[in-house]
Amino acid sequence: MKSTRREFVIATGMVAGGLAVSAAQPGGIAKIEKEEKMKKIVVAADPFAVVLKDAIVAHLKAKGYEVSDVGTTATQTIPYYDGAVAACKVLQAGGAEKAILFCGTGMGMSIIANRFKGVTAAVAESVFAAKMSRAVNNANALCLGQMIWGEWMAKEAVDAFLKTEFTEGLDGFASFLKDALQKVDAIRPN
Repeated sequence: MKSTRREFVIATGMVAGGLAVSAAQPGGIAKIEKEEKMKKIVVAADPFAVVLKDAIVAHLKAKGYEVSDVGTTATQTIPYYDGAVAACKVLQAGGAEKAILFCGTGMGMSIIANRFKGVTAAVAESVFAAKMSRAVNNANALCLGQMIWGEWMAKEAVDAFLKTEFTEGLDGFASFLKDALQKVDAIRPN
């Protein structure tokens, strides 16, 4: 049975409520707390987002991730357009499975990252959006804005992004989402 876009939109709207219920079910916490599969993450920040990037890098390292920082650091200033390019080249070369990119709003990093074949970057302004960028769009780059995120919630968003699998929680729409992903990838000119 082929799902329609309308059915999909209705179902994903209900997912938010279903997540809280599933956490309360036996074994629900175990699923939410599942161990991360990928361990290599590339990050990049521009000068406006170093504080948030550093907090996330410390969080990831504490969770056992290997983090490669190709953006602005305490000793080197790199603009968003150069940091995003460096991170995307690492993704394309297979040096990391996911990227987390930081700038003032996340938008600049996303615009640059989405120019690279094999990179799907999503700007997220909520934990739910970070999770759904993986479940619905199979994003492999999360873009966060220093002007938008507080440190604690940004950590939650990063965790949700890294733990969520493509089509997770949307089993009835998996074939629709996989087909849509192929069609979107075919639109990319490079």
